[in-house]
Amino acid sequence: MTTDKQMIDRIGRGFAGSTALDELHARLARLAERQRLLDVSYRTVDSPLGPLLLAATGKGLVRVAFSREDHDSVLSRLAADVSSRILRTPRRLDRAARQLDEYFAGRRRAFTVPVDLQLARGFRLSVLLHLRDIPYGRTESYTAVARAAGNPSAVRAAASACSHNPLPLVVPCHRVVRSDGSFGEYLGGPKAKHALLAMEAAE
Repeated sequence: MTTDKQMIDRIGRGFAGSTALDELHARLARLAERQRLLDVSYRTVDSPLGPLLLAATGKGLVRVAFSREDHDSVLSRLAADVSSRILRTPRRLDRAARQLDEYFAGRRRAFTVPVDLQLARGFRLSVLLHLRDIPYGRTESYTAVARAAGNPSAVRAAASACSHNPLPLVVPCHRVVRSDGSFGEYLGGPKAKHALLAMEAAE
């Protein structure tokens, strides 16, 4: 069932070029924030890898999605898994957008934006927590990641955790490769993973 807030947001997106409607959308977003009716904020940003969807809760960044994931589908999943009180409010994601810009420009090696890892649990969460410790420009094998996450035999589970990472780039699953040195799978696609590793190696 579509809520009034979802309908307003869809109308705002549909007329993104209208200054009046953009201002109306911004006013509605501010009102939703003040009345604590907003649980998830989102925006899209341009990047060398194509448009990225950013979404955040009050705790921090909860989702980064590539365009190949279908942003509308990602928003629907967020509404189901986190909260249906979701609205496009770019201002709340300015810090994350700025840090991503700095990363792609070669001026940032680690993200300091707060994150919300509620979309990962159990062993997957352990894997994501370890991924944040892999330094810029370095790689680890899925085997090493499984060991560091506490279950050396769970190599496939470690690979699955990487492929379902809700925060690619910020939680750098692109730095995990196969034991033979080949890249392995990546949510953003093999070309994106190659580009990210090449960019970091060149620094």
